[in-house]
Amino acid sequence: MVKKNIENDLTYIEKVKKINEGKNLKYYILTMGCQLNENDSEKICGMAEEMGYTKTDDIIDADLVIYNTCCVRENAEEKLFGKLGEVKKQKEAKGTIIAIGGCMMQEEHIVNKIKKSYKYDVIFGTHTLYKFPKDLYDAIIENKKITDILDIDGEIIEGLPIKRDDNIRASVTIMNGCNNFCTYCIVPYVRGRERSRNPEDILLEIKKLAKEGYKEVTLLGQNVNSYMRVEREKGEEISEINSFAKLLRAVNEIKGIEKIRFTSPHPKDFTDDVIEAIRDCKKVSKFIHLPLQSGSTNVLKVMNRVYTKEQYLSLVDKMKKMIPDVKFSTDIIVGFPGETEEDFEDTLDVVKKVKYEQIFMFIYSRRRGTPADKMENQIPEEIKHRRFDRLKNLYENLVEENNKEYIGKSFEMLVEGYSKTNNEYLTGRTDTNKVVIFEGKEDIIGKVVNIKIISDHKWYLKGEII
Repeated sequence: MVKKNIENDLTYIEKVKKINEGKNLKYYILTMGCQLNENDSEKICGMAEEMGYTKTDDIIDADLVIYNTCCVRENAEEKLFGKLGEVKKQKEAKGTIIAIGGCMMQEEHIVNKIKKSYKYDVIFGTHTLYKFPKDLYDAIIENKKITDILDIDGEIIEGLPIKRDDNIRASVTIMNGCNNFCTYCIVPYVRGRERSRNPEDILLEIKKLAKEGYKEVTLLGQNVNSYMRVEREKGEEISEINSFAKLLRAVNEIKGIEKIRFTSPHPKDFTDDVIEAIRDCKKVSKFIHLPLQSGSTNVLKVMNRVYTKEQYLSLVDKMKKMIPDVKFSTDIIVGFPGETEEDFEDTLDVVKKVKYEQIFMFIYSRRRGTPADKMENQIPEEIKHRRFDRLKNLYENLVEENNKEYIGKSFEMLVEGYSKTNNEYLTGRTDTNKVVIFEGKEDIIGKVVNIKIISDHKWYLKGEII
């Protein structure tokens, strides 16, 4: 575990702020990808606002446009190149500064294409996010394009400003990188190997959030339940909180925090101490995201997932026995190279047995630089889409079936605010992440209340305050 001193880099915040004084400048940011990217964007926003920029949701008004990219999602490259094409005229007309960061900037072929074909001012990678103020300063002062990317794994960075959009729920990154090297995944190549944050720094951040009135935290990492594993293997233990299970118990003791969630864990690292911590800690959600990816042992082996269909189902059964009322969500990839009809049927079989509350479904798409991209037995698109539709239909039937179990039951839930689709209702979520709308007064927003479920509406439930 290495922490870098960034005091010198952060002095550039004040330097850019001085340049921007009295100019009423605005910034626009587009975040692509996962919750880790969203958390990075909160830090980028924090730095931008301390440099004197005000956020705008209208790119036309922006003096600084920031794209925080992701290379995991389908069509990510096309989306970025499309956005860069759209903002070209704006840059030519008013000199808008264009900054591009995130995972995609760790891919050499993408950076080379941007340099050759698109207008930009700053390119920064996942490991140089903290240098954004310096890069921006250099681009402004020297009037030249800045590319600041590190190919190494990067270091743990603490002390960055952060601007959160939500004032009740917050995400807290506990580790960076991944050591699993699933054959379809680009993450280890763009975010580096596993590095865990010092537990004291994590707890300090969450205690600060509690003092500011936040009620829910989500612990983030590419593989959260291997937290501190690498440090233990290297003999770098500096705290008694040297595992994910111990971290969960420590966060559970923080006053003011009402709900603790986490994502994403890996089935192979779900040890008994983690299961026991989830069971014992009242604040820790009993809704577990347990990525399956495929229900076929054959496909799982080619994916390098290091578990079988039988081991996965055995783990689910163990959790159901140890944690009362536990529920699950998952990720599933459809059409991985070599997936046969029998393999896909195995996936459907697991879905039927687990009865997931949520499924994040993805049609396999090739990612340059991953082993799966080079596999010869790619599945035709029409077969992928047919299988995806079958999985989708099964899932939607499960949703309706699962929803019936909620009718008449009562749940304690955090009131998050007004419903996004109907401002006459407040909204919250059950422990199993079901969206619930109900009537109530504004003064209960941010409080935990008892809600009885009175009806189900497929993608949400309706309730009433007890």
